Amino acid sequence: MTEANRAISPSRGRGRPPLPEAARAAANAALAGETPRADHLIEYLHRLQDAHGALYADHLAALAEAMKLAQAEVYEVATFYHHFDVVRAGETPPPPLTVRVCDSLTCALYGGPELAAELEGRLGAEVRVQRVPCVGRCDCAPVAVVGQNPVMHADADKVAAAVAAGEREEPAPEIIDFDAYRADGGYRLFEAVLRGEHDAEEVLGVLDTAVLRGLGGAGFPAARKWRTVMAQPAPRNMAVNIDEGEPGTFKDRHYLGRDPHRFLEGMLIAARVVGISAIWIYIRDEYPALRRMLLAELDKLRAAWPDLPPIELRRGAGAYICGEESAMIESIEGKRGMPRLRPPYVAEVGLFGRPTLVHNPETLWWVRDIVTAGLVQGAQWLEGRGRNGRRGLRSFSVSGRVAKPGVVVTDAGITLRQLVDEHCGGMLPGHELYGYFPGGASGGILPASLADVPLDFDTLAPYGCFIGSAAIVVFSQHDKARVLAENAMHFFAHESCGQCTPCRVGTAKAADLMAAPKWDAGLLDELGSAMMDASICGLGQAAPNPMRSVLRYFPQEVGAVGAREQKEGAA
Repeated sequence: MTEANRAISPSRGRGRPPLPEAARAAANAALAGETPRADHLIEYLHRLQDAHGALYADHLAALAEAMKLAQAEVYEVATFYHHFDVVRAGETPPPPLTVRVCDSLTCALYGGPELAAELEGRLGAEVRVQRVPCVGRCDCAPVAVVGQNPVMHADADKVAAAVAAGEREEPAPEIIDFDAYRADGGYRLFEAVLRGEHDAEEVLGVLDTAVLRGLGGAGFPAARKWRTVMAQPAPRNMAVNIDEGEPGTFKDRHYLGRDPHRFLEGMLIAARVVGISAIWIYIRDEYPALRRMLLAELDKLRAAWPDLPPIELRRGAGAYICGEESAMIESIEGKRGMPRLRPPYVAEVGLFGRPTLVHNPETLWWVRDIVTAGLVQGAQWLEGRGRNGRRGLRSFSVSGRVAKPGVVVTDAGITLRQLVDEHCGGMLPGHELYGYFPGGASGGILPASLADVPLDFDTLAPYGCFIGSAAIVVFSQHDKARVLAENAMHFFAHESCGQCTPCRVGTAKAADLMAAPKWDAGLLDELGSAMMDASICGLGQAAPNPMRSVLRYFPQEVGAVGAREQKEGAA
């Protein structure tokens, strides 16, 4: 008898009927023969959902018994994540197929909500149509996901054809695989670091010179973060956050779907320099083909270097909040993705209570090139890269009303107007620039009159905005800034983890107030201040940015004098 079988108790408690054997069999299958681990709870839930199309009450009860957890602990995790369908006793399970239609910023511009409404009346009772937040493919808007197969530039005919053809799986990406990467010099720097040819201070010095910053949104200097974790007692952990759920962001998918080993080499260099004992990679559930690809490529890494630290790939379950580093850590530990109060910071007390280095994959993707170039050319290699007084290169996810959306790698400090004209083929025919989001849904909104502001860390603060993950969503005179701000606020209300009142109540209240034909600028400004001052994490703190931008730059759309102008008038 396996450990998993022994762990399942035959008793459910006094006065309750025993669990059906089928439920125990389902739980056993989800455990896959391993000794139950609390931190694998979300993976077990995925296996149940994948195998049975939903999470049934008896299955959850059997899993709780197997893991020696209270049913409430399993239930609260299962109901926290959007991609789990919990079916209570007596309830009707969802249809066998779900089609998820994105209705976030760029997909909304291209008719995502209307597409969802059309599909609801066309696909029939055997297909569930859901309107969902950003699925990370904004350059191909609108997008509908049939099972796990994203249909790009979707219309009702394309989606219906995919449903009829049984096309449920996303095709594998065409990548530079392990063998091709090594043949082109890949992992040469990692092996040199392994041999001690470049010590930690040499690598850190190059990163300092290049001013490599965290590219997931926060912009914290990478070398300083590495040194902070290195100063903590061993063992130290590492977590890579590939949960890019910010509407407008798709650069991680772009890089991983083409050259994943450049990221993996940077990850291994960081682990070696910092002295990492174990690595966890957390990837959003919306990227199934990338997850399968990484599983295969990680096996090749382990075969090439058997002494690598243990590397685990973890699958998210549809929760934007897990893009916040401490919420991601909670999720890796098998819990709800609830941000932690600080201090302590995750660099000191992070994953499983150990000091933890957390990075975005794009930050690590640049490590190999930066260190290699810096070691050979010194500080000169960055000369001429950057504009308007800024230095280095940046990756921009550009979508919206431009002729050529996609990931653009160009000079830090480029302006929106330069970015659109030089790299995106200009605006679409018949569209003129009206405004843009410089940093995804949370980064605020700027008008066309501010399209010549340099785009980089710290340059947008005077305008009430920030660059974040450099997700640029461009809109035109045919769009309304207020409608897009309402879309963003509904997104934040949907994705709030609910832990703190300012965010949980504030986002919902703001969404209600923003639905009014004329906005109450004073009340919205006061509400935004409370959310920014008192929310635990960046979600609630940044959620008011688009709303406040409309009041400041587009007051004519909401029949209100901007909140700042009101204050100045009162003074």
